[in-house]
Amino acid sequence: MKSGSTRPRQVDRGRRRIVRVLPVLPVLRSLLGAASAVGLPVSMVPAIASAALSDSGVRRSALVIGNGAYKIAPLKNPIIDARAIAAALAGLGFAVDLKTDTSRRELIEGLRQFAFAADRSDVRVLFYAGHGVQAKGRNYLLPVDAEPKSEADIPGTGADAAEFIDRLGEVEHGINIVILDACRVNPFTGGVVVGPDGRRMKFRGLTPSGLAALEAPVGTLVAFSTSPGGVALDGPRGEHSIYAKHLLQLLPTPGLAIEQLFKRIRIDVARETGRVQVPWESSSLTADFCFRPDRGGGCNDFAG
Repeated sequence: MKSGSTRPRQVDRGRRRIVRVLPVLPVLRSLLGAASAVGLPVSMVPAIASAALSDSGVRRSALVIGNGAYKIAPLKNPIIDARAIAAALAGLGFAVDLKTDTSRRELIEGLRQFAFAADRSDVRVLFYAGHGVQAKGRNYLLPVDAEPKSEADIPGTGADAAEFIDRLGEVEHGINIVILDACRVNPFTGGVVVGPDGRRMKFRGLTPSGLAALEAPVGTLVAFSTSPGGVALDGPRGEHSIYAKHLLQLLPTPGLAIEQLFKRIRIDVARETGRVQVPWESSSLTADFCFRPDRGGGCNDFAG
C-alpha cells in the first residue's frame, strides 16, 4: 500500500472554514432521493441535510452509483448496495447524489459534474457498484447499455476510472475516497456472451479478469473490492455483495481511522471468502479522516 511521506493531519478541523456552500434545495433533493430509495422517513432529512451543510465547517459530498440491469451479464446486488451506501453516507453528514442503472451518457456526465464541483467539498467520496473491466492496462466502469464487440470497443463504451480519479486529485484541499466494488466476473472474456433476453453476442479477443492496479494521486485513497486481477463476489442470497456488507457494518464505527476501516474490511472479506477475495487499497492520503469522529471529534487507529 502506498502512503504519503508527510505526517497526516486532521482534515481541516479547526484550521480552515468553508465559505462556499452548495445551494440548500439541490442538497435537500439529493438527500430526499437517497432517503426514499431505501425507505427512510422523510422526517430524518432535515437533520441529515444540516449535517451535510455544516459538520463543524467540513463539507462532505458523495456520488453513489449502482449498475445492475446490464443488457449483457446483469448483476443482482449493485442497486441494493448503492441505495444502502447512499443512506449510510447521508446519515454520516454527506450530501449524496445517488444514480442507478446509468447509461453511458448518464455515467460520464455524473462523474464529470462531481469532479467539476469537487473543490466545493473537503471530503469527496465515490462509491461504484457494477461491472468494471480493464483494457490495455486501464480500468473502465461500465454503463448498463455497454455492448462492446471487442477489447478495442471498451474505451468507447465505458468511463475511464483513472481519468476521473486524476481530476479529483487536482483539488489541492481535502481528501478523495474512491470505492470500487466493480470487479465482478468479467463478461467479456472471449467467446459468446448471452444476454438476459437470450440474445447471443460474439466478443472478439480476451480481456483480463478484474481491474488493473492503480496509483492514487496525492490526497486520495482508492479502495478495490478485490486485489488487482481478482474477482469480487455477489452476495449469496441476493442482498449485498460481500464487500458492501462489511463496508456498511464498519462505516458508522466512531473514531475508526479510514486506513483501519479498510484493513478491517480486508480481514473480514478474506476470512468469509477463504481468501478467494482479498480487498486492496492504494493510498496517498496526507490527512487523518474517519467517517464518524469519536466523542472528542477525532479519529484513532484502535476504535472498536
